[in-house]
Amino acid sequence: MKTTAKRSLVLVGALSVAAMSLTGCTNDLDAGGDTDGKIESVALMVQDLSNPFFASMNNGVKAAAEELGATYTAQDGRQDLAAQNEQIDAFIQQGLDVLLLNAVDSEGIGPAVERAIDAGITVVAVDVGAKGAQATVTTDNVQAGELSCQALVDEIGGSGDILIVDGTPITSIQDRMEGCQNILDENPDVNVVATQNGDNGREKALTLTTDMLTAHPDVVGIFAVNDPTALGAVLAAQQAGKTDIVVTGVDGSPEAVAEMSKEDSQFVATAAQDPYLLGTTGLDMAVKLRKGEKLDDDLVLVPSSIVTRENLDEYDGWK
Repeated sequence: MKTTAKRSLVLVGALSVAAMSLTGCTNDLDAGGDTDGKIESVALMVQDLSNPFFASMNNGVKAAAEELGATYTAQDGRQDLAAQNEQIDAFIQQGLDVLLLNAVDSEGIGPAVERAIDAGITVVAVDVGAKGAQATVTTDNVQAGELSCQALVDEIGGSGDILIVDGTPITSIQDRMEGCQNILDENPDVNVVATQNGDNGREKALTLTTDMLTAHPDVVGIFAVNDPTALGAVLAAQQAGKTDIVVTGVDGSPEAVAEMSKEDSQFVATAAQDPYLLGTTGLDMAVKLRKGEKLDDDLVLVPSSIVTRENLDEYDGWK
């Protein structure tokens, strides 16, 4: 499997974290505003709280915040950058201590992040990068893209036409696409005949994939950037009567597990993440920053693992 020099796999809770940095993070890792280290309020902002991935992340952060004795709130960004800007400005007015941010737009959220830090809020990006955040924890999404795309290539026997259902302009999606491209570069007999950008959700993926299948009826596989997108692609294939098409995704979600458990499912693999762990790790990093401690690293990458129908019984799933 191809890897890139700029990344490393980090086992959260292991003895050490490999040294690396993220463009957009502050160099002063112990920056947390003028504070005595006490955390009285914690907030989590996510792209879409109705997504089970973010519901699991919310569970983790809420439990960790309660252990700190801090008040806690979660905000749904509704895939709307303007909404997240308004939410951050509201937190500034409220005097929030810690913000764990799952940005709708990794670059576009930058000015709001700067305002928050200037107001003394400690900002840690979770799951996706956010320009200007003081630290970041995310799945190794390049690896996840590689795992999912390799599973697809293996399933179609290393050749054939495929579709790609891409997503929104956030670092996790971009990294998964990079990882998939790494695998495609090694498999020239696999031909991407169409790529469309969805909104990381099932309904949009259903529409996009239906249109692509109409234009390209002979495809044998579909790579989707997350599980909701993959589930939409599966439904599109079913409705089009394309029962021989196989689909892979990224997440390891309960819905993906349920679909893959079906004997005749076309959903054959997903690269699993741990959203609960991402949330708790992000808050732990924020606590250290708030106390003025230096982090071992301002970017933590949590490894992914591939889940298939063959090893489904061994997969623990999300909390």
